[in-house]
Amino acid sequence: MPKMKTKSSAKKRFRLTASGKVRANPSGKQHFLRRRSQKMKRSTRGTMILSRADARLVKACLPNAK
Repeated sequence: MPKMKTKSSAKKRFRLTASGKVRANPSGKQHFLRRRSQKMKRSTRGTMILSRADARLVKACLPNAK
């Protein structure tokens, strides 16, 4: 049986925590920043933990992640 391949787009965008949750960057920080409020720009700093439903989809793209 051939090896299962990881989706390259997913491995660039998501990381798994030690407890198995999926960590991602919030959206909305790449361009068009002048039209966004300062509060919105502050709230998208750092990373966030994905919901269980979204994490399930991401984990399907990362078969070798535990």
